[in-house]
Amino acid sequence: MNFASDNASPAHPKVMDALQKANEGFAPSYGADPIMGEVRDCIREIFEAPEAAVYLVSTGSTANALSLATFCPPWGAVYCHEHAHIEVDECGAPEFYTGGSKLVLLDGNHAKIDPADLNAKLQGAAPVGVHNVQRGMVSITNVTEFGAVYTVAEIAGLAAIAKDWDLPVHLDGARFANALVATNASPAEMTWKAGVDVLSFGGTKNGLMAVEAVVIFDPAKAWEFELRRKRGGHLFSKHRFLSAQMQAYLQDDLWLTMARDANAAGKRLAEGLAGIPDASLMHPADANMIFAQMPRGRHQAAFDGGATYYFMPMNATLDGPPEDQLGARLVCSWCTTPEDIDRYLELISG
Repeated sequence: MNFASDNASPAHPKVMDALQKANEGFAPSYGADPIMGEVRDCIREIFEAPEAAVYLVSTGSTANALSLATFCPPWGAVYCHEHAHIEVDECGAPEFYTGGSKLVLLDGNHAKIDPADLNAKLQGAAPVGVHNVQRGMVSITNVTEFGAVYTVAEIAGLAAIAKDWDLPVHLDGARFANALVATNASPAEMTWKAGVDVLSFGGTKNGLMAVEAVVIFDPAKAWEFELRRKRGGHLFSKHRFLSAQMQAYLQDDLWLTMARDANAAGKRLAEGLAGIPDASLMHPADANMIFAQMPRGRHQAAFDGGATYYFMPMNATLDGPPEDQLGARLVCSWCTTPEDIDRYLELISG
């Protein structure tokens, strides 16, 4: 009953098999391996973007930070939600890799950017010119940090506001597959057709060992990204092991299958929580992350029974009156079983 994070889940067996196969013999390094060529072609086909530049890195923070650095100057502002991953969970990496750009934080329910707030911030930016940080770019997180999913129309609406100021748009898609299957959108519809310029295409949270793709839809920025990746120490020598993971991920739509399974588990969990009288959802259960609050005593029963997950806020503890409401984040992964969910619900219902 591990609901701590989809990061905590194992890699899919097909991914491990692909790594073992890739380990046979010799292969060119630094992304020149033949598997990477197949991955690039596959991602271009999936996204209906034959000219897109495709690169692999090992972490989501790297994908985000290098993407932002490539598109935002050091004197620029990155407009993002106040609970965006790049703000709350990356230890200043975006500011570091961009050389000093400023994250300008936006409001909105369930960690989704309020279009009116974005428009107002852009309208009021740089009132005295050189003395102010300049408009730089917009970053959207889908799935959001609170488990909500942007629709294609919502992304397009935010991108349209950005384009009014000639600003590029970044999509942090650490859980892109979960957002995609939740909306039944195509990869192209959720990205470049909606106005997204660069995508952090996640894999680690969805059954890979350690690999994310950066998809740049306008290849004019490709060379700069390559230089930044190398200069930042994120160009892998034995790159074939990144390529092999991504190849397995994409083959036979494994990435979508795992996301559907994770989302289905999240739905089962959310529906079960809805049946508990003194439990309630804190945010929409759109994908695989469920935020719920319930009496501390129910959490105690779950932890005593072997469940693992985080409280919200994370510094909350089991110390205190058992009747007090306490929030929690529960994350389902591709391998979360119905039995795990049912057992958890049984524990907190008792």
